Amino acid sequence: MTEPTPARPSAPSDHWGVAVPTGGLNIRVVATGLLVVMALIFVSAKYYQDVHPAIGFVRAFAEAAMVGGLADWFAVTALFRHPMGLPIPHTAIVPRNKDRIGDTLARFLLTNFLLPRLIARKMQTVDVAGAVGKFLSEPAEGGGRLKLGASRIIADALGALDQQRLGGMVKSAIADRLRELDVAPLLGQALQAALAEGRHQPLLDAMVGWGSKTLELNEHLIHQMVHDNSNAIVRFTGLDESIANRIVAGLSKLLAEMAVDETHPLRIRVEEGLAKMALDLQHDPEVKAKVARVRDELLENKAVKRWLDGLWEQGRAALLKAARDPETMLAGRIGELITQFGAMLGEDEAIRRTLNRYARRAVVGTVDSYGETALRLVSDTIRGWDAKTITDRLESAVGDDLQYIRINGTLVGGLVGVLIHAVDVLL
Repeated sequence: MTEPTPARPSAPSDHWGVAVPTGGLNIRVVATGLLVVMALIFVSAKYYQDVHPAIGFVRAFAEAAMVGGLADWFAVTALFRHPMGLPIPHTAIVPRNKDRIGDTLARFLLTNFLLPRLIARKMQTVDVAGAVGKFLSEPAEGGGRLKLGASRIIADALGALDQQRLGGMVKSAIADRLRELDVAPLLGQALQAALAEGRHQPLLDAMVGWGSKTLELNEHLIHQMVHDNSNAIVRFTGLDESIANRIVAGLSKLLAEMAVDETHPLRIRVEEGLAKMALDLQHDPEVKAKVARVRDELLENKAVKRWLDGLWEQGRAALLKAARDPETMLAGRIGELITQFGAMLGEDEAIRRTLNRYARRAVVGTVDSYGETALRLVSDTIRGWDAKTITDRLESAVGDDLQYIRINGTLVGGLVGVLIHAVDVLL
């Protein structure tokens, strides 16, 4: 093995993502120059070989070095083109076998890297939830990237999607969730809690007050009703007016007493009725069915549908406006919730385990379902590349290492030549 290439300034990359050398030491010139030097040494050693026996070792070194250098030059060149333009068999290997190389690379990746069991084993050591939690809970380090990335993703997604279809999907999803919601027990529990804490009393007071005002405004209707239902004698004697006055006075007195006395028997009867209603809402199948029918009728009501339309449009507009401003995207309550969620991921071991398990299953499932498709994409992409272009890019990427092979071949060949000459001298 030779020493690694000395560090040089990084070269720019073209659109293939391959670094193209633009300066520094040209190793190809060094390798070719070394071969030329070996040829000059061989010629000189051949001319002066009778001067001293040691010159034979120099000649053997140079001769074997030329053989080794030429052999490695041929091997390196044959990878990418025909040496000296001659159509020698088994040369220009890369351009001739470009398609087969792509297929082989795809099979290699599939059988050695994109196996679900290998991915699952690797994912066992990856703490996805911990990394996400750290990223979310440390805004000083990741806040800028998080704000910019999240805002761009959300804004692009909202801008690219069909808003009419998306709105329909969102509204349908909301309506479906509301239809699945068992409203009756929730109403019953809320009513039961209100009764237990006395929060129904202001409502009863308001109802009593409303009853008093309604009675005051509609006394003439009571008088007219009594008058219409009385016989001629009662009307002649004026008893109908007296009866109506008594009815109005009695109702007014009843409502006044209920307004000041929370323990009034009628208020207690109302509370008992409310308590029974709370229990029926939670446990009576018939009451639950009635509430469900009312819920479905409300959801089909045109006014409710218009309200859902307006709710979606307002929410989408607000979200799009916030997404277009990275500084406000994660500010306020949303930013606090995300930070708290990140801290929770870092502290709650059970949640971390659950999220990591879901992440592992998602990655393994994706690889299992789409691994072959992705590798077919690799193979098809390589097939679509121009042979000359990919050859030039590949040679530029590994060219220096290949030229070091030529240098090594020249030097190692020379050493082998010296060893063979030494054996020949000893024998």
